[in-house]
Amino acid sequence: MFVVPMSRDSRHLSRLFDGSFDRRFGTAAPSAAGTEPAASRCPALDVVETDRSYQVQLDMPGVAKDDVKVSVEGRRVTVQAEAANPASKNDGERVVYRERAASRYARSFTLPLELDPAETTARLEQGVLTLTLCKRSARSAAKIVVN
Repeated sequence: MFVVPMSRDSRHLSRLFDGSFDRRFGTAAPSAAGTEPAASRCPALDVVETDRSYQVQLDMPGVAKDDVKVSVEGRRVTVQAEAANPASKNDGERVVYRERAASRYARSFTLPLELDPAETTARLEQGVLTLTLCKRSARSAAKIVVN
């Protein structure tokens, strides 16, 4: 399966549908505080191919690099992360209104060629996760000597 580009409108519609499904059936995980469900997000991504690798960039603002989990299995890549609740209460304070909450990011995609997990690198800078996913090199045919 190849990564198929989607228009901005169809991506937005897909995210709205996913969000309404999560809210309706309660599949969003509880936040760090445990009082409200974390907003589940599907981060936008860009994929660029070179001869030896794929460069993937995902938008994940507010996430610390220790909270990101990336797994590579064959051609499938899965990225998960959780951003902590940004607001903390001090003694004598009470929250009057809050729009910012903890959020979870999850995205899986399949690339056309097998990947080499040992050569994969990840870097998180300014809310953008950059993955360098090296293609698995074709194994050369073994030479067999006939006696």
